[in-house]
Amino acid sequence: MTNSPTILVFDSGLGGLTVLREVVAARPDAHYVYVADDAFFPYGHHSEDEIIARVVPLMGELIGTHDPDIVVIACNTASTLVLSHLRAAYSLPFVGTVPAIKPACAQSKSRRVSVLGTKGTVKREYTKALIRDFAQGCEVTLVGSPELASLAEAELSGRSISDEAILAELAPCFVGKASDATSRTDTVVLACTHYPLLLDRMKKLAPWTVDWIDPAPAIARRVSDLLGPRIGGTAQDRAAMIFTSNRVHGLSATLTPFFGGRAVA
Repeated sequence: MTNSPTILVFDSGLGGLTVLREVVAARPDAHYVYVADDAFFPYGHHSEDEIIARVVPLMGELIGTHDPDIVVIACNTASTLVLSHLRAAYSLPFVGTVPAIKPACAQSKSRRVSVLGTKGTVKREYTKALIRDFAQGCEVTLVGSPELASLAEAELSGRSISDEAILAELAPCFVGKASDATSRTDTVVLACTHYPLLLDRMKKLAPWTVDWIDPAPAIARRVSDLLGPRIGGTAQDRAAMIFTSNRVHGLSATLTPFFGGRAVA
C-alpha cells in the first residue's frame, strides 16, 4: 500500500457522490477516482443480464487504467447484481452498497419500516433475502421509485424540481396514521445512493418525522478498515471524475464539497 492509496468509486450516475463524501471524510489521505456510468443510466431501465454484461468488463478497463487499491460500488442496483461477479473476476477488494435493512429493523420502535429504492432494487431476491434474515418481526414495505434518482440528478445539476414530484415518489413509504406514532412507519431505508441528495427536501415534505437510514457512513468505515491505518495527512492532488459518455461534467463548484474540497479534473 502506498502512502496515498487510490480509491475508485463507481455508480451509474451522481448518486454515489453521497457515498464518496463519507469515504473522503474517513480517508482524506487517499487519491480519488469517481466514475459515473451515465452512458447506461439509469440501471433500473436495463435487465439484470444487461447490467452484469455491462459492468464486469467495464470495471476491468477501469482497473487497468487507474490501478485502484480498492473499489467502492456506490450503487445498490449494481451491488446486488454484480458484486459476486466482480470479486470472482478481479483480485482487489470491492465494497458494495446494499439496503440497510438490518440496522433499520433493529432500531424501529413501531416495527414498521419502509425501504425506498429503485424498482429493480426492491424487486430483487437479494433485498427480499435481507428482509427474511433481518426483519426481526418488523413489517417492511418495499417502495420502488421510478423517478427519484433522476430527480436527484436533475436538482444537483441546477434544474428546478417541484415538491409535488418528490412527494409523489415518497408518499408510499408512509404507512399508518399520522396521529398514531406507535404503529405508523418510523424508519425509512434509503436504498439508492441518489436519494440522500434530496434528503433535506424529503424531510420537509414527509407527513411525519421518521429516521432516515443512509448506509454511506458504514461503507466509509468498511473502506477505511480494509485500507488499514492512515499514513500521512490529506492528499493534495486533484480528484478525477469520469463520465462513461465522455461528457464534460461542468459542475466543479457543486462537486467540490463531495470531494473534500479537492479540485475535480
